Amino acid sequence: MLIRLAFILAAGTFASGAFAADVIQLRDQHSITGKILAEKPDSVVVDIGFTALTVPRSQIVRITTDKDVRSKPAEVKVAEAEQRGQVYSVAKAPPPERSVRDWSRELGEAVVQVRTPGGLGSGFLLSEDGYLITNFHVIEGETQISVEVYHQSARGQLERRPYKMVRIVAMNKFQDLALLRIEDEGAPRFKRVLLGSADALGQGERVFAIGSPLGFERTVTEGIVSTKSREVSGNLYLQTTAQINPGNSGGPLFNLRGEVVGVTNMKITFNEGLGFAIPSELVRYFLDHRDAYAYDNDNPSNAYRYLEPPQLPNKSRLPQSKKAGGG
Repeated sequence: MLIRLAFILAAGTFASGAFAADVIQLRDQHSITGKILAEKPDSVVVDIGFTALTVPRSQIVRITTDKDVRSKPAEVKVAEAEQRGQVYSVAKAPPPERSVRDWSRELGEAVVQVRTPGGLGSGFLLSEDGYLITNFHVIEGETQISVEVYHQSARGQLERRPYKMVRIVAMNKFQDLALLRIEDEGAPRFKRVLLGSADALGQGERVFAIGSPLGFERTVTEGIVSTKSREVSGNLYLQTTAQINPGNSGGPLFNLRGEVVGVTNMKITFNEGLGFAIPSELVRYFLDHRDAYAYDNDNPSNAYRYLEPPQLPNKSRLPQSKKAGGG
């Protein structure tokens, strides 16, 4: 039986695996990611896995080594690597791969718990001003929504803070997506995630999820991509062995570059290792066209806002034109 995970046990699995990666930014807006083998006065030799490339210095704009990335604060790394969209950001160049342990510590503040009178789910922050994604079925039929964010204190610990002024911005029942925004007075600038590409994933590639199964917040589970195009009820999903359980709904599925590649939303009941996530390309389409899915807060029964129909002109109010005369 397939079940959507609207309300919420999974044991968190923290795993580590270090991948050294250097990024060479080129003049043509492209980049090369690999391991630098040698740096010469006129060229750089980089190992990209299956071969080694010699890149002329004249074509290189910037070199970011794995050591440089690890030594910079998270805020600086994100600011250098991102290209902002309207309510979300994507990386200009592929971020270097890091361990699940490193990413779970860095991304923890951006993964939230979404609560309603009917249950709870997960979500993740897209922007500093409080836009976040969750599943439609997490908030379906609800208007009283609160979000719990885990802010990092000066002591380095995460402290839970609830936000109760949460507005539904847009939602799509058929893709099981909802866009919310935190609008509490005095809310700080939030940590947020970058959206990646599910299309760029390879079968067998490692991924990890962060969420709140059964309310156990910040639970991390790791697995691989089983398939990128599992058809379920007419829609295509990422299938993953990362443990997905009730309460993970709406939470992020990350690649090892720390980018969101999917939104976890369902699993096969009574079986483990059969979880599903909405591909990030569908999430970006939903966000780019969010006006088409806009929620009407004045009419909670209607999830869409329609424009006023065009009015026929009133002939009595039209200016009277004079016929041109000749002679």
